[in-house]
Amino acid sequence: MNTLENKEINLSENAKKVLEKRYLKRDIKGNVVETPKELFERVAYTIADADKTFNVNEADIQETRKKFFDMIADAYFMPNSPTLMNAGRELGQLSACFVLPVEDSLEGIFETIKNTALIHKSGGGTGFSFSKLRPKNDVVHSTMGVSSGPVSFMEVFNAATEAVKQGGTRRGANMGILRIDHPDILEFINCKSDLTKLNNFNISVAITDKFMEALERDDYYELIHPNTKQPVQKLKAKEVFDLIVKGAWQSGEPGVIFIDKMNKDNPTPLIGDIESTNPCGEVPLLSYEACNLGSINLSKMVIKDGNGNNVIDWDKLAEISRLAIHFLDNVIVANNYPLPKIAEMVQANRKIGLGVMGWADMLMKMGVSYNSEAGCALGKQVMEFIDYHSKVESIELAKKRGKFGNFAGSVYDRANYLSEKYKGKSAGKVTDDMWAELDKEIANFGIRNATTTCIAPTGTISMIAGASGGVEPLFGLVFKRNIMDNTEMYEVNPIFKNYATENGFYSEDLMGEIAKTGSVAHINGIDEKVKEIFVTAHDITPKSHVMMQAAFQLHTDNAVSKTVNFEEDATLEDVAEAYVLAYKNDLKGITVYRNNSRFSQPMLLESKKEEKQAETVEAKVEHKELKVEKTEIDEHGVEIKTVVCPECGNSIKMAEGCFICLNCGYSGCS
Repeated sequence: MNTLENKEINLSENAKKVLEKRYLKRDIKGNVVETPKELFERVAYTIADADKTFNVNEADIQETRKKFFDMIADAYFMPNSPTLMNAGRELGQLSACFVLPVEDSLEGIFETIKNTALIHKSGGGTGFSFSKLRPKNDVVHSTMGVSSGPVSFMEVFNAATEAVKQGGTRRGANMGILRIDHPDILEFINCKSDLTKLNNFNISVAITDKFMEALERDDYYELIHPNTKQPVQKLKAKEVFDLIVKGAWQSGEPGVIFIDKMNKDNPTPLIGDIESTNPCGEVPLLSYEACNLGSINLSKMVIKDGNGNNVIDWDKLAEISRLAIHFLDNVIVANNYPLPKIAEMVQANRKIGLGVMGWADMLMKMGVSYNSEAGCALGKQVMEFIDYHSKVESIELAKKRGKFGNFAGSVYDRANYLSEKYKGKSAGKVTDDMWAELDKEIANFGIRNATTTCIAPTGTISMIAGASGGVEPLFGLVFKRNIMDNTEMYEVNPIFKNYATENGFYSEDLMGEIAKTGSVAHINGIDEKVKEIFVTAHDITPKSHVMMQAAFQLHTDNAVSKTVNFEEDATLEDVAEAYVLAYKNDLKGITVYRNNSRFSQPMLLESKKEEKQAETVEAKVEHKELKVEKTEIDEHGVEIKTVVCPECGNSIKMAEGCFICLNCGYSGCS
């Protein structure tokens, strides 16, 4: 392979370590035989060469190779992990996530388990709806036996996943979904109350509009038999909702998806209903669909204007948005799909998901608080702009390559779809007239991709890019790290460090004080403006978390992967309010996490003398790769055991709908 260009690739030490551990080529002895630059070249060449399918001349392909290489090497954009790992290699499986059907027969169930193993072996994650399975103790007429129910079969899927390592790099990740009106819904809600079980599954309840309406009326709702479609029982909506809330409060699970809202935006309703999502919940897919994802680094989209102020480089953002869509459509061509049915469905719908990372970085650089209406307004504006230019490029690709195969009968196969969808919702960069012009183009030429936008987890890829994750706030401004000989050093967010230095308040003592919590919110002597700009996840109200997710959801075809973080003392009512707020603001799903509810569970007990005594409770670990290795004593003398990252030894937190390392970006879902 010829070097595209002689340029230095600037990566952090953690980025290099993660690339070496999980992405770079190795020889038969396990030695790394590829540099990060060569990896980026490999990916750029492989994806650009897909243009040959469309008879593009060699000179133009060479130019596209260079553009793709620069876009990745300069950290303007990163594709999802399977594309980075496998493009140009023998495996060649480039998709992040798949959805498989689970039919109500033993043959169908075990066919899906077999297909799941093939997908996990190739490096992908899988989502399933178990809603078609007959309920527990239902009569099986072929044998006159009784069914064991959806949760029992989930345990079989879990065991199969445990036996397969994704492409030799990651444990398989699954999403298990059950409709709120399935007769076994109560068992499903509680199936992960013991977090040693189903440890290869995230679970979510598919909540319907009917259920939310019954909840609002404080009424009953019906459970429906999945085969007969007849009501079999009624439950009080509030009581079921409270069980969901309690589970989420205790451990972050189950999450919820709003299934009717997902199907309202189903781009190909004639092909089927959406029943499930990928493991982190941001990609609603039909059975046998896959999605190819990538993220723009918003941190790189900020420049100085003539007055020295930080502003968004809209021209660059438009350029990268369009180039990334070209890249992702090419991924569909270059991909080696694990199953023929998946290849058929993907090529017929051509769903892709362009998202973002570095959102918290952009806000900090521009002096805008995440925890503000201005922050949400800017989020709407940025995502609207990306969505618009993603559609512009998808239409241009349709002119050259043809529209997606299932265009007929899709939402785009009708007049004025985009202009009606976004009428009166302009965030300031795209007008109603601009959407109307796109509708005219679609009427003439179609559009290449059934979906173009999605906010996905960016755990490891954001670390490679040196950016904050997805649309999450920062979890901390300063971290304490132990190095050789028990020497401590402080790792300071570079944007915060530059700001503190330029404004004359940086000091090692101050960084040490901030490192205790990661936040400046409670530090005396820090200007209130600084506290507003440099907020961290637990400084932000749950309402603001939800409203930021809603800001990005407005112009996202798929869904938004994000975690609504709660302080440890949050109440059940706080979680319930977040769920209702999410529904009312048209989110397609929501994941919540109360601090310390899953990974570290210290317990304070009062003795008869009212003296506080410490009892250590082992952390609840649901992924086998994670271990309880870090022990600290808090200010009350309580011993806390913390789950640590297998890559760098730092602490694990919940973000982007999954666990993530604060230091190196390691994640089980990205």
